[in-house]
Amino acid sequence: MEHAVEARWVIPADPQEAVLPDHCVIVADGRIREVLPTNEARSRYRGARRTQLPHHALIPGLINLHTHAAMTLMRGLADDRALMDWLQNHIWPVETRMVSPDFVYDGTLIACAEMLRGGVTCFNDMYFFPESAAQAALTAGMRAAIGMIVVEFRSPYASDAADYLNKGIAVRDALRDEPLLSFCIAPHAPFTVSDATFRRVATYAGELDLPVHVHLHETADEIRDSLATHGLRPIHRLRTLGLLGPNLIAVHGVHLAEDEIALLAEHGCHVAHCPSSNLKLASGIAPVARLSERGVNVGLGTDGAASNNRLDVFAEMRLAALLAKGASGEPTALPAHAVLGMATLNAARALEIDDRVGSLTAGKCADMTAVNLGAPELSPVYDPVSHLVYVAGREHVTHVWVNGELLVNEGRLTRLDADALVAKAAVWKEKIKNRD
Repeated sequence: MEHAVEARWVIPADPQEAVLPDHCVIVADGRIREVLPTNEARSRYRGARRTQLPHHALIPGLINLHTHAAMTLMRGLADDRALMDWLQNHIWPVETRMVSPDFVYDGTLIACAEMLRGGVTCFNDMYFFPESAAQAALTAGMRAAIGMIVVEFRSPYASDAADYLNKGIAVRDALRDEPLLSFCIAPHAPFTVSDATFRRVATYAGELDLPVHVHLHETADEIRDSLATHGLRPIHRLRTLGLLGPNLIAVHGVHLAEDEIALLAEHGCHVAHCPSSNLKLASGIAPVARLSERGVNVGLGTDGAASNNRLDVFAEMRLAALLAKGASGEPTALPAHAVLGMATLNAARALEIDDRVGSLTAGKCADMTAVNLGAPELSPVYDPVSHLVYVAGREHVTHVWVNGELLVNEGRLTRLDADALVAKAAVWKEKIKNRD
């Protein structure tokens, strides 16, 4: 049976500037069958089940291009610290003691609840025990790109880089037929991965046709250390190792020289821009306006809840737009429709799933988010796309569908028990405090 979702505005994200007033999305078997004017839909699909959203913008489900979902369990644990102090003296010790399949499953499930309620239908993850993250996403009914993490050091998950790679590929092989899942190889960062391992990553990524998801040029210290250790800035090191290409998702990209921006553009690389995390850890402000001008595909990510501390893509959209204008001195930098594209179709392209999601296009999966623009604090509405970026927040999300399944209905989760998740978080908090 067809489902007709009628909205005051349908904003398909492709074409990027399109706004369709009083339109309807017809969904059948989890896919978008047609986008057409509401009056026409009522005539042609008389028997369809209807959802009427008279004050809403209906947009593609938001995509969080970079996060460490299970780190919700460390939200607020070690704030107001520099990146390496935060990692080495606080986050990594807790992970060494506490990370387990249950930790990752529960933390990721809590992240899924937060993201779904904020209109996010897909996330790109990088964390230990990726099979547990995948199972949490499937429990939530959410789409996920599961990162097969690779580092050199031992953890509760794996003993060395080869073990990480082998276990990650085994997870991908076991779950590759799950329609809500895709996979990336996720070497953590140039300062935690050796040249030999990067070469193996490049080989596997080419053979398996997988994106490579890596932190890159996040801090000035990372670049100084790379010059001291390898005689090269990290991006040039990755180029010599065969990592630059259209399957590379460079996370952060804060400290990029002009020739390095050109290098990313030349190789068709993507950037995951995480403005809140970059500011909170004082990493800096990424040159997103210049990246976009040079044709680099930029998507938006939140990073983990331990360094943001929200998995809130609406907040990232607004901050990305404002920072780009302030840093470039150009008020026209990153207009609202471009920023919405970064949170939808651009991110889907980076993950190589834009044939399935990222826009409200006939034939794609019905991953959709409805945002109520009828509240007093959002009135009046001259331009709904501008409102989505500069005015609305995740609290205005009312409905979320993934593959046509309603996962948020009038702001309430349909699959997940919010109270049970809060209780799980409290249990883990006590465990972490007692082991600290």
